[in-house]
Amino acid sequence: MSDRPIDMGIWSAQEIRATTRRLASVREAALCGERTATAPRAVICESWRRALGSGVDPDRDRRERPLTVEELEHRRHSSQLASLLPLFNSGLLPAVDAAQQIMVVADGEGRVLWREGCAAVRRMADRHGFDKGADWTEDVVGTNAIGTALVARRPVLVHTTEHFVRTHHQWTCAAAPLHDPRDGRLLGIVDVSGPAHTFHPTVLSLVTAVARLAEGELRERHHGALDRLRASAAPVLARLGGQALAVDKDGWTAAVTGLAPPDRVALPKSPEAGPLWLPRYGMCTLEPLPGGWLIRVGAPPGDEPRPSRVLLDLSSRARPAVTVTGPAGSWSHELSPRHAEVLFVLAHRPQGRSAADLAQDLFGDRGRTVTVRAELSRLRRHLASVLAHRPYRFADGVDVELRLPPRPVDLLPHSTAPAVVAARSG
Repeated sequence: MSDRPIDMGIWSAQEIRATTRRLASVREAALCGERTATAPRAVICESWRRALGSGVDPDRDRRERPLTVEELEHRRHSSQLASLLPLFNSGLLPAVDAAQQIMVVADGEGRVLWREGCAAVRRMADRHGFDKGADWTEDVVGTNAIGTALVARRPVLVHTTEHFVRTHHQWTCAAAPLHDPRDGRLLGIVDVSGPAHTFHPTVLSLVTAVARLAEGELRERHHGALDRLRASAAPVLARLGGQALAVDKDGWTAAVTGLAPPDRVALPKSPEAGPLWLPRYGMCTLEPLPGGWLIRVGAPPGDEPRPSRVLLDLSSRARPAVTVTGPAGSWSHELSPRHAEVLFVLAHRPQGRSAADLAQDLFGDRGRTVTVRAELSRLRRHLASVLAHRPYRFADGVDVELRLPPRPVDLLPHSTAPAVVAARSG
């Protein structure tokens, strides 16, 4: 195929029809492995390849079991996106209704949690299984704005025949990912979809702007909660001797005494008051505070347990995580995309890597050692007890298990790190 992409600028009705015809011929050529004078956009071309590799049928819908009512309600209740629905409704629904479209909010696994908008378009979506509880990932329905944005981790427009599945060719959709502003974790997707002839190309900009507003709202709420926790913890910390921290329920630091303040402390998923081993501080004592926890640092000499096992789970494309296990129990930590890349390299190369080696592995540039050292410093805030340096590696005596996806192509699909790209193609 040529590298000359099809333009996706402002469309008239005639331009929509012409673009659709050109895209249809490009899609057919791609499915047959043929070359054409024009190429799809890179984000679409990469998605088509993934859909082909996943065995998605290009000619008809594939329906996976939707979530049960109980499962759907559980995900809605536990999602951070639930509190943002008023913002989505005020920011998108007036334009969506006027344009005869629908607004969809999906979680980080591509499951549709909420769907609002034009009743006639909702009925059209029902015929494609595009309803609450549906799985809208690329593995199931091929190239689409929700599933492709989950992989690309950026706003995506999918226009008519850019959809991999033929039965979706009358649709155009625009979606933007929503990230937790505290740590960059992918929370889900906000999407606007509908018939191509009623779709305006500025919708992608609108969806992206609303997603950024939503992330800003989450950031402000987080800062406000930490301020309230800091105010209630200040008199407690003032009376203490030694080292202690006040953190919120997710481990984000509000105040400290006797030590340098970390951004976050890795807590168990369901912490309880009492003795607790933490990977950064060893044995601690956990006490409840309004809106969080008081962590008293310290243990009698010789009583500190050492971690014995690390599970690096990269089997999920959306949520890479590391779990550390030791005599005092285990804890898990979701990884940022960059930290997932770093730990993959260290697990893949157990003999260790120098800063220059890691710079080559991550960026293809051995000179970017300052960036590498900064990333390792941040990573060691959570994993100091299981990571060693000179060279960088997992500590001696720690058993490391690397859990990969069944297909190599699904390994950290958003990553452009040379070491990961090589592993995917291998």
